[in-house]
Amino acid sequence: MKKNVLFDYQIQKDVITNFKGMKMEKGRLILLVAASACMGSMIATAQTTKVTGKVISLEDNTPVIGATVVVKGTTTGTVTDFDGAFSLEVPDGAKTLVISYVGMQSQELAVKPQMTIKLASDSHNLDEVVVTAMGLTREKKSLAYAVQEVGSEDLTKAGQLNVTSALSGKVAGVQINQFGGSVGASSRISIRGNSSLQRDQQPLIVVDGVPISNDTQRTGDNTYNGVDYGSGLNDINPEDIESMTVLKGGSAALYGMRAGNGVILITTKTGKKQDGLGITVTSSVTAETMFMNPELQNTYGQGSNGIFDVKARGSWGPLADGTEYDQWNGRTPLRTYDNVGAYFNTGLSFNEGISFQQSKDGTSVFASVNRSDDKGIVPGAKLEKTSINLRGTTLFGKDQRWKLDGKVTYLNNKGHNRPIQGINQSNAFYTIYNLPRSINVRDLENCLDEDGKMIWWDTEMSPQENPYWSKDYRLNEDTRNRLLIAGSLSYKFTDWWNVELKAGTDYYTTTSNEKIHTGGNVTPKGRYSEASETFYENNFSFLSTMQKDNIFGKFGGFLTLGGNLMMQKRAYQKISTGDLLIPNLFSVNNAADKMSMGFEYTLTERKMNSLYGSFQINYGGWVFLDVTARNDWSSTMSKSNRSYFYPSVSLSAVVTDMLNDFEVSYPDWLSFAKVRASYAEVGNDLDPYKLYNVYELGKDDYGNPVSSIGKVLFDENVRSELVKSYEFGVDLKFLDNRLGIDFSYYKTNATRQLLSLPLDPFSGYKSKMINAGNIQNSGIELMAYCDIFRQNDGFNWTLTANLSKNNNKIIELAEGINETALSQGGFDEVKIVAHTGGNYGDIYGKTFARNEQGQIIVDGEGLPIINSDLAYLGNQQPTCMLGITNNFSYKNFSLSFLIDARFGGKIYSATTARLYGNGNAAGTVVNGSREEFVVPNSVLEDGSANTIKVTPQRYWERMTQGNLGVGEAFLYDATNVRLRNITLGYNFSKKMLGDYVQNLRLSFTMNNVWMIKSHIPGIDPESIATTNTNATGIELGGAPTSRSYTFNVTVGF
Repeated sequence: MKKNVLFDYQIQKDVITNFKGMKMEKGRLILLVAASACMGSMIATAQTTKVTGKVISLEDNTPVIGATVVVKGTTTGTVTDFDGAFSLEVPDGAKTLVISYVGMQSQELAVKPQMTIKLASDSHNLDEVVVTAMGLTREKKSLAYAVQEVGSEDLTKAGQLNVTSALSGKVAGVQINQFGGSVGASSRISIRGNSSLQRDQQPLIVVDGVPISNDTQRTGDNTYNGVDYGSGLNDINPEDIESMTVLKGGSAALYGMRAGNGVILITTKTGKKQDGLGITVTSSVTAETMFMNPELQNTYGQGSNGIFDVKARGSWGPLADGTEYDQWNGRTPLRTYDNVGAYFNTGLSFNEGISFQQSKDGTSVFASVNRSDDKGIVPGAKLEKTSINLRGTTLFGKDQRWKLDGKVTYLNNKGHNRPIQGINQSNAFYTIYNLPRSINVRDLENCLDEDGKMIWWDTEMSPQENPYWSKDYRLNEDTRNRLLIAGSLSYKFTDWWNVELKAGTDYYTTTSNEKIHTGGNVTPKGRYSEASETFYENNFSFLSTMQKDNIFGKFGGFLTLGGNLMMQKRAYQKISTGDLLIPNLFSVNNAADKMSMGFEYTLTERKMNSLYGSFQINYGGWVFLDVTARNDWSSTMSKSNRSYFYPSVSLSAVVTDMLNDFEVSYPDWLSFAKVRASYAEVGNDLDPYKLYNVYELGKDDYGNPVSSIGKVLFDENVRSELVKSYEFGVDLKFLDNRLGIDFSYYKTNATRQLLSLPLDPFSGYKSKMINAGNIQNSGIELMAYCDIFRQNDGFNWTLTANLSKNNNKIIELAEGINETALSQGGFDEVKIVAHTGGNYGDIYGKTFARNEQGQIIVDGEGLPIINSDLAYLGNQQPTCMLGITNNFSYKNFSLSFLIDARFGGKIYSATTARLYGNGNAAGTVVNGSREEFVVPNSVLEDGSANTIKVTPQRYWERMTQGNLGVGEAFLYDATNVRLRNITLGYNFSKKMLGDYVQNLRLSFTMNNVWMIKSHIPGIDPESIATTNTNATGIELGGAPTSRSYTFNVTVGF
């Protein structure tokens, strides 16, 4: 105000001087003096205007704490408080305020006395921070490796109860395969290809800094049939997740021996300041139908060679034109039926949740309860999930230097009658698909006769099971109770040094039982079994972090040092009765023969101790050199080879910041440019007791306890697998960050593969573990975005895309070993292997005999001759994967959709082979009939032209002989392009909601909307035979994937 007073005095002085020079009259002098005094008073009192307001998030209306509000072109400004509120004296004449916050899009708005400002998130902000290894938050621009983060909105927008499925198509280099579409189905996650020959290649899952189990639970005779109990990751409620970060290559180096397959970091929500009560209620209902069905023919009925046969299991009979025949249930007209539509339901699931979050004076609380009830498309199958989550964070002590963070999550899953899959007599999908086309499955709905035995049309050897009987009388139940607990205490010694202690556990128990009633055709006397599994993993860690800029001139950096103690234990037991003594009395004491009872018990333990640290030095905030190191001590390896060191080094330079620092100009259209390079080593150890020769306990034929020595030859020189990775990349942003490109090239070599080498049985051992082999992954990843339209209150359109191409090669295996199997199942006609000089997952199968010109050689009956040896058919890995997401918004409306594509790779469809073999496939009928034909492009064995006609039945039966058929005939290009999901939403404005409701959102989501391109007739290439092996190139009687329709309501109070 002092300047204004002086200015006022100067005006008055000038007026008086001028007056004297002009000799003005006294009255006029008084008038001018009064006017000048009034002007001075106005200037002195009207130089500023008080502006008050609030800054909130556009997405959820939560306060933005610490947002900067500045008068444009000046240094006058302030920051928002814990409520997002601000108050600012704005100089008179100032017209514009600039509002900004890290991670959000800045705004320039006209000055108003009262303002409510909504900031939209900006995932392309140059100062964006991301969660990295050990939970450290780092500026994204300082990282020397590619990191992709998927936020909570993107996860919940997909409308998936399955967390893993919600990642599909969103992260470059990540491939997700599902074991069909049954309730709670398991998933397999692969990051940048396969780097090990061991069975488990799932990435490490870390939730709030604590590793958790992601084991896939299965039952069955072999890998390809049984009940699927789902993956551990899918227990987590998507509504509780704040973000998921995928660490690949060097970014995972700090996890050492546990990072050989990559790492997925999950950060759950913490309490944030909310208007109103801070309570959010969500409710959704989802309907599910089959996404794709096998293509079946509707022309011919049961029989063989065009003649009706009541005992025939195929549909090679006469035309199903209504002619009456003596069928299994009496003389009835021969017609075809839609048994798939008749038996399977429209699945229905309900999901309800309520959450509370608030933050005040350094203390925040987040609590949620979620319940979902999912009834699948298979009658009788359902999954009930309950999640209770509580997390609290508080700052306390002098200057709030102490921080306490604690979280407890309770998860309860109950499965009922999960469907059996694979080649199994009780697989409802397999049974319905292969039922003769003229048998109406509804005629089998009354599934018991007067004696209580199962009714089925086929009484011959190894008949399928009546699916209605399976629904009511082959029952299974499972219950999992799980606790995820994490707590940390940290102290901030200075503004640059922080120390944290952390502890966490993942503990669960799973109990299951199977009840098979008497009267069935597979197990006529019934059976009962019980199983239980208890697992826990405890982790205790410390981490010291020191970070400071401009320590010496422009040099700054950070230093971390930490350690971890891990303890893991798993106990599994199962008891089964064999045949029941008393029908339908389900008790382990009701075994007809106590000597034939089955009992299993396994107990495994493992420990791992770790020390790790990282060091970074940066200059001017534009060049960054990072070095990390970790040493692991694993109990699963021998005492003489238990310690392993894993280093990494990376270098990145922000070229645009460097040019600014040296005052070198560059084009205005270039916003950001960074180059980066990294090298890292990680590893894989063994599962417990795989290296050692252990003892087994059992009983002899008379029930006496016996023990026997194992058959593994111990070798103390065996070491852990070693994965070396190189990565080079460039990040570019253009046009004020409206367009961005992130390109990476990587190469990894996984050496010292842990292989089980078979030994001569006369040695007294079956196998021994060895180190050998080199598996290489090399490829490129491209992530891009474009803000095509960007208007805060108008139309917005953002396109994001990710592209990845990986080459997964087997450089070498062990000396004298050129091939090792990846598939497990004992099939003769098809196998998936790792072969020296080949690619990971090469598919071998039987082929047609051909001459030098490639023509098929047929025998004297005109049927193709099949080579007895297996030949290379293709590879299971895709050559390229692509995901494109479009997000649109206009005022309160939003629309998004994801196109997901996989190009290349092969898959063998055993389901299709069976359908052709029994005459059910649509391809067995050409132009409405089954005329005899000459095998195309064929010659006789003597090389002469083939003119011998064959019937479709004889041809397709030749193609499907054996247990899987001719691989060449049923191998398909796995390329598929689909509209993965689409979401339409509407956010109600605050004016429409009144004082008590803070926000209201309605949305509709559809998943698996449209298969744009696929090559397998009626079968989703993503539906694989199993998720707990490395063979993903076989499809085999799995539950079909589903199309879902979800309507969601979210209300905030």
